[in-house]
Amino acid sequence: MNTLLLLIRSIRASVWVAAALCLLITMAGALCPPARAQSARLERERGHVMLNSIKAEIKSNYYDPTFRGMDLDARFKEADEKIKTATSISEIFGIIAQAVVDLEDSHTLFLPPERASRTEYGWRVQMIGAKCYIVAVQPGSDAEAKGLKPGDQVLSLNGYTPTRDDLWKMQYTYYALKPQTSLQFVVQSPGGQPRELEVMSKVTTRKRVLDLTGSGATTDVNQLIRDAVAASHYNRHRYYETPDVLIWKMPQFDLSNGEVDDIMGKVARRKTLILDLRGNGGGYEVTLQRLIGNVFDHDIRIGDLKRRNETKPLIAKTRGEKAFKGQLIVLVDSRSGSAAEIFARVVQLEKRGMVIGDRTAGAVMRSKTYPHNTGVDQIAFYAVSVTDADVVMTDGQSLEKVGVTPDQLLLPSAANLAAQRDPVMFRAAMLAGLDIEPAKLGTLFPVEWRKY
Repeated sequence: MNTLLLLIRSIRASVWVAAALCLLITMAGALCPPARAQSARLERERGHVMLNSIKAEIKSNYYDPTFRGMDLDARFKEADEKIKTATSISEIFGIIAQAVVDLEDSHTLFLPPERASRTEYGWRVQMIGAKCYIVAVQPGSDAEAKGLKPGDQVLSLNGYTPTRDDLWKMQYTYYALKPQTSLQFVVQSPGGQPRELEVMSKVTTRKRVLDLTGSGATTDVNQLIRDAVAASHYNRHRYYETPDVLIWKMPQFDLSNGEVDDIMGKVARRKTLILDLRGNGGGYEVTLQRLIGNVFDHDIRIGDLKRRNETKPLIAKTRGEKAFKGQLIVLVDSRSGSAAEIFARVVQLEKRGMVIGDRTAGAVMRSKTYPHNTGVDQIAFYAVSVTDADVVMTDGQSLEKVGVTPDQLLLPSAANLAAQRDPVMFRAAMLAGLDIEPAKLGTLFPVEWRKY
């Protein structure tokens, strides 16, 4: 699956983005030249091209021919007019993104070209229930120096109050469309008073031009490989194993059938699988099907895919006798999206196990990514993700904008976050009969900060 799409889906599920966006590859020159009148004109021309190609993909491939009641032509004409007077690349990207976001569809998004710099904010936020909290702070960051702490409630971020509906849009803006050199917070620690903080970002400048064909090709190709390896490391699957219990921290649905089978082979010898889907924004449909097939001893009808011109069932084929028959506990939170939500709901509907945690993101559609590029000598790569099907579960309901309500709704408190306690994992461990120190549960899978 396209790495950027997974990241944007993770944004939609209210999680940070810290990896490269679409790749900019040029023979010479740069995507972001100095701000001259001619350069601004060329960028606006590129913006018109991007907007028109994105509109064409949505018009041809969106699952709902009525576009959820939106006048697509009028909306994109309005965006086209705004691009004519745009003065920066960030403004152009924002105009294009807003036209797409106005569809109010979790899986239909503009995936912009990569920036020539990387921005790391040094903190992580998350919706817990209806409130937004700092859940991690990077050691050595300006956020740490300014006194930002896990457990701080975020009352305001750059003048806006984060909500479940809007946090992902804020993160989409700050990470993908218009990175910020600093952000203004109003936060409140447990038992404390609200305080204002300006937190500076760490901006790493990189080459504006990646030459993959000329004299510098070897250096740039090697850098791309290093970036890919680093991204793979930070998105790896992690485990905690005892003789009777396996805890699987699954960051995304990105595994082949064979990889799923290999992991479930480890689970087969144990009594309990605790599948931690917190922060999992989704991924491959085939990974979802294979995982379901590994925990049921019969074929499962996941639901129906409602497309523009047809509706067809989505089936997970069982692995029969090789399927895991033990206790299944699934952990979810507000960042669990798409395939993660579908898996949790199937477990509920089929009464296969227990789902614990927070209500999920409600970002459940099926989409396809359409890559594009613009330019001749200087080529900017971008893409659009377009929803091609709604997923209707076997109870006749769609999870889009609804999410999955856990069997046991359990939310970490501000004090839990501050002390690195994980009450959700603790509840799962208790149900599994896992003998482990409660303090250790909050540090089984620590936040890892990417090094640029």
